[in-house]
Order: sequence, then structure tokens, then C-alpha cells
Amino acid sequence: MKKLIAAFLALCLACSMAACAGGTTSESSTASTSSTSSESSVAEESVASEEPSSSDVSEASSEGSDTAEATVLSHEEYMAAELDTEVTIQAYVQAKQSYYAEQGTATVYLQDQDGAYFAYDMACTQEEYDAMTEGTCIQVTGFKSEWSGEIEIMDGQLDQIVEGDTFVAEPLDATELLGTDELEQHQNEKVSFTGLTVAPSTDANGNEAAFLYNSDGSGTQGDDVYFNVSYNGQTYTFVVESYLCGSDTEVYKAVEALEVGQTIDCEGFLYWYEGANPHITSVTVAA
Repeated sequence: MKKLIAAFLALCLACSMAACAGGTTSESSTASTSSTSSESSVAEESVASEEPSSSDVSEASSEGSDTAEATVLSHEEYMAAELDTEVTIQAYVQAKQSYYAEQGTATVYLQDQDGAYFAYDMACTQEEYDAMTEGTCIQVTGFKSEWSGEIEIMDGQLDQIVEGDTFVAEPLDATELLGTDELEQHQNEKVSFTGLTVAPSTDANGNEAAFLYNSDGSGTQGDDVYFNVSYNGQTYTFVVESYLCGSDTEVYKAVEALEVGQTIDCEGFLYWYEGANPHITSVTVAA
């Protein structure tokens, strides 16, 4: 009987130990599964935090765009560019019209060794305007445009004043190009004309005059001064732009003193308005 009781107790002890062992394995498995899941979650969060968000990518792209340098066009590339496209050029200041303080703009005559440019109402500060002396190299970005035949840069801005070499163009003698298609190829360049004859204009009252204030004679002293010249039987209209050469300048006074029939030499910039309409900066009456 004692042996039977002892055997029974031994069997109960064995079952109890087996149950304990099974419980330990289950708990270990649960703990392991929980730990692995937790570690996996942490890892995924870590990877997610390292990946750039769409806003980060957008900001990086924007920064790259802002720092990208514009392509500077040669004069040939500029002339070949389509109208109304954005262009960037570098050229040398040959002259500048008055600074428009209210707008913060200035109109500048530019030229390099290959050709010329007319930057109309280019945005710049007063300090930058003052620094743009004759021969200074500047970089301008704007839109290539056409107005009554004149090719110009509009809605432009001064990108920078380029340090280094200076350049002042010598006037091209364009006298024999008057009346030819070739003349337009030198648009906006510094040019000279010799042996011209002052031709009559008609003022607002129908009277003959050697010059007019404004193109129709409606102006007064201080406005633009227009005068006609003839060469080889053709008549051309030249103008002294008051914003370039005011009423106190030698050229303005020289035009006011012109007489019909005089022979004169002129220098200026080959502006274009329905044909050649040079902005004159110098007039000399032949002896």
C-alpha cells in the first residue's frame, strides 16, 4: 500500500514538473515574440524618420533652382532667341538715360565687341546706377522684345556689376549704310554719320523749321528734339533724347541752333522706330 501511495505521489510530481516546463516555454515564446515585434516597430520608425518627406524634397529642389546660375548668351545667341523669351547677357555700358527714382529703373545702352543691346527700364538701385559708368560691364536678365522694329530687353533687372575689364566702343561709320538692309544689323550700336544735310521739318503751325520739340512740334524746350537730315536723296529723322542728353548739354543746344541746308556730322546710338531713328549724342556743323 505504501508503495502504491509512493508511486502515486511520484506520478503527481512528474506531471507537476511537466506542467511547469510547458508554462516556461510558452512564456519565453510570448516574450520573444513581443520583443521581436517591438524591435521591428522601432526599426521601421527609425527608417521612416530617415527618409526625406515630400516637403523636404520640394525645399531642396527650390534651393537648387535659386542657386542655379543663368546661362549668359552671346550676342549671336541673343539675336537668335525667340521674342518674349527670358535672356541673360553681359555687356558694357556705353551710356544711360536718367534714373527713374519712383520706378527704380534706368534705360541703358550696352555694347560688347560683337554687337549692342538696349535695356529699357532696367530695374536697379540708385547706388547701382551711379556705379554704372561708361565702360562698366554688367549682367542683365530680362525678356527679349520688339517695339516698332526696335529689339530690346524689357522688364529686365541688373543681376550684377561684373568686375574686370572695361570697354568703350568706337563709333561705326554707318553713313553709307543709310537706306540699306545692312544698317538694321547694327541696331543699338554706337554709330557716326558724316556729310548729312539738315532738311526742313514742319511744326505744329505748318511752318518750316530746322528742328521740333517732340516729333509733332507740340513740345517745348526740355522735351525731345527731332530734326531731319538728308543723304543721297533720302530723308531720315534723328532725335536728341532729353533723358539721355538734356537741354543743358552741348548736343541739345547744337540742334536748337541748326539751320536748314547746313552740312553736319553726327554721333549717337542706332535706335530703331519704324526704321532708323538714331539717338544723337553729338552734332558738329561742318566748316
